[in-house]
Amino acid sequence: MWVSSYSRVEPKLGAFPFFIWYQFLWVFLTSAFTYTAYRIVLVARPHRPMRRDGDRRTEERA
Repeated sequence: MWVSSYSRVEPKLGAFPFFIWYQFLWVFLTSAFTYTAYRIVLVARPHRPMRRDGDRRTEERA
C-alpha cells in the first residue's frame, strides 16, 4: 500500500482531516461499484425460477 498517498491531514473537509473523509469516500464508492456490478449481472443473467427438488415436470418433458 502507498501509505503516503492518504496518510495526511490536509485537505480538510470541514473539521475532518483527509484520512477520515477519504476512508468514508471509499465506503460509498465501493457500495456504488458493488451495486453497479449486481445490476450488470442481473441484466446478463435474467432470473430463472428455481426448480423444487420434488418437481420432475421439467425433466419428463425433455
